Formats: sequence, structure tokens, C-alpha cells
Amino acid sequence: MPKPSEYAVHLMLTGGHREAIKFRTLEDFQTWYTSKLQPQADSTKFLNVPIKNIQGEYMVVRPSSILAIRVEPIYSSSVDRF
Repeated sequence: MPKPSEYAVHLMLTGGHREAIKFRTLEDFQTWYTSKLQPQADSTKFLNVPIKNIQGEYMVVRPSSILAIRVEPIYSSSVDRF
């Protein structure tokens, strides 16, 4: 089976908002999730979300407003949906 070229992580937020961010590897996402997001899951303070593919932009989110996370593997042959 081919290896994904990156992973799209979809954050479903309160109020029906959705945001998508990309990670190069699943391990990068897991490291961010376990070290930054998970320990502050109930916090209402802003948390930086890494946006590595977009220069000069950043995103902050309140961890308590994240209702669901979907991780989607993206293959280099896939059509870019962002």
C-alpha cells in the first residue's frame, strides 16, 4: 500500500465551524495532539495550531471548542481539496 504524502486534520468546532490543517506525517500530528492539545482539552485559553503549509498565517483555537477531529491521509496522486 502506498504511503500518504501528508495528512489533513479536520477540526470540527462549536458553532458548526470547520478548519483543516496539514501535517507531513502522522507522527507530527500525534506529537502535537498528545503534547499540546490533549493536556489542555478543557481549557478556554487560546492554543497555537501549527499551519506549516501557509507562510505568514497562524491559527489559534480554544481547545474546549474542538468537538471532533478527523485525520485524512492525502496521497500525492489525490486531487487537492483545499
